[in-house]
Amino acid sequence: MPDNDFGYTAWGKDWLRLAEPLKQTRPDPLLPRARSIARNDGVQATIDGRNIRAAIHRGGQASVTHIEVAPLTRSAVTAIAELIPDATVLTDDMHRTLVGAGLTPTPVLAATDCSCSARNPRCVHLLSVLYDLTRRVDENPRVALELQGFFEAAHQDPAALVESPRWTPINTLDPAAYFEPA
Repeated sequence: MPDNDFGYTAWGKDWLRLAEPLKQTRPDPLLPRARSIARNDGVQATIDGRNIRAAIHRGGQASVTHIEVAPLTRSAVTAIAELIPDATVLTDDMHRTLVGAGLTPTPVLAATDCSCSARNPRCVHLLSVLYDLTRRVDENPRVALELQGFFEAAHQDPAALVESPRWTPINTLDPAAYFEPA
């Protein structure tokens, strides 16, 4: 049994750094409560592609937290597929191979949202979901790549983009032609 409940594999440690960044200069008082919520099964998360929706029940309160993970770039998907041709079982050695090749399988959060009243981008609910995801990745490292869209992108056309843009930048719109009928 590992000494730490969260981040005891190399794959899980990448996810743990989202909740416990190394650049943090002072202790975060929310981390012990978030670990407790995740450890005691207070997070009911559902994963749909790169989106995670979690309901967190703590005492008489309930919150809904949404997390969207940024997709891997096409070049990263191709490079990972070349280094790890069979990604059914991922080991710490495979993680070290990726890092040694200059690839970082570290996730990037594209968007987060929580229904709580904390109005803090790092609320206890978001942190508890990150701990829950860390535990899931520790149990099955394949989840780390699934959440970043690796398996979906690996089966697509290589010339296609991994993701279509989420928003239209305002500076790309022509105001003169925008309101005219087509």
